[in-house]
Amino acid sequence: MSGTNQRIDGKRLWDSLMAMAEIGATPKGGVKRLTLSDVDKAGRDRFKGWCEALGLTVRVDAIGNMFARREGRDPKRLPVLMGSHLDSQPTGGKFDGALGVIAGLEVMRSLNDLNIVTEAPIELVNWTDEEGSRFGHSLMGSGVWAGIYTQEKAYGLKDVDGMSVSEALDQIGYKGTHAAKPFPADAYFELHIEQGPILEKEGKQIGIVTGAQAQVWYDAVITGQDSHAGTTPPSARKDALVAAARVITLVDELMRARGEDGRGTVGFLQVMHPSRNVVPGEVRFSVEFRHPLDAEIRTLADTFPEQARKLVAETGCQLDLAELFLIPAQPFDPSCVDLVRQATKRLGLSAREIISGAGHDAVYVARSVPTAMIFTPCKDGLSHNEAESILPEEAEAGCQVLFEAVVARANRPA
Repeated sequence: MSGTNQRIDGKRLWDSLMAMAEIGATPKGGVKRLTLSDVDKAGRDRFKGWCEALGLTVRVDAIGNMFARREGRDPKRLPVLMGSHLDSQPTGGKFDGALGVIAGLEVMRSLNDLNIVTEAPIELVNWTDEEGSRFGHSLMGSGVWAGIYTQEKAYGLKDVDGMSVSEALDQIGYKGTHAAKPFPADAYFELHIEQGPILEKEGKQIGIVTGAQAQVWYDAVITGQDSHAGTTPPSARKDALVAAARVITLVDELMRARGEDGRGTVGFLQVMHPSRNVVPGEVRFSVEFRHPLDAEIRTLADTFPEQARKLVAETGCQLDLAELFLIPAQPFDPSCVDLVRQATKRLGLSAREIISGAGHDAVYVARSVPTAMIFTPCKDGLSHNEAESILPEEAEAGCQVLFEAVVARANRPA
């Protein structure tokens, strides 16, 4: 990498990533830091300690989002934000989310090392429950902060053991006193692994993320009739699992009809009261579609429910389909994206523009604050998996781009 002489410390970044990965480490080399658990608390406590050791001021809002502030020269300037999340999937990897938070920490450390006082303050954010794996609602902390849904709704969400978000926040001591709502900020930058194969496949070091694709998510319940597997003839069956299989096939067909940009997934399926000699009477599952174009997602939202209900009715069953949310495609701020673009050129890094296939906190933050994202490659495009892997030099390159973009924004003319 060329560019300025202001370098982040790649070894320190990697060592800190590995130190965070010790918290919730799994036997297969991944991490399990479910949001608002004791393990998440341990990660948050370590992060807070690292920040306070740098002289940063850490505050926590009512949904548990953490903000670590480094003051700028001009107290009237709005802060430049950067960050991601520290929670993980049950069988997650070391880098999903953590890379963005720990790289932001390295930016702060490097600014201290280099004795740089930026014009604007800089704040590093750890968003609560990006993954949604414990309470069933992803992007919770950034969603409440951005006003996408209410704090009361989030507080009332419960895990499988019946513990609510409100109770979990109290239990780990991270229900903060600051309001969970947008405050004036100048920009937000988020570094993340791609979680897909494009950068690695094309040999690119950096993804310049121009926006995130549209999504629509559903919860589906198919109700048929439990009956004896040996005595119920075909004409009398109301097999909820067969009906679900037809809907799952429909999801796959609708995805493939949209070419390589199509995304359609059933990632959760539960046969209620399963028994090998009972015709399944109730099946619950998730459905989601994603696409870069709003029009395609709106077409799916208008047509999929009717098509699915028709297929289920043909089996004698009934479909209850609840739309959880429809997120429009979110373009990122051109001026912030351009700072990422300029940084990659200055550093001599190979890069390509890319649309984010995954949802990120940046998607909700972008509704209130000018936003951009930076992607690094990950091995085989694999994420949400304990084998998730990136190289130290890939993490360093992404962090250096983050450093350049954040400092440039914080020092821009008032």
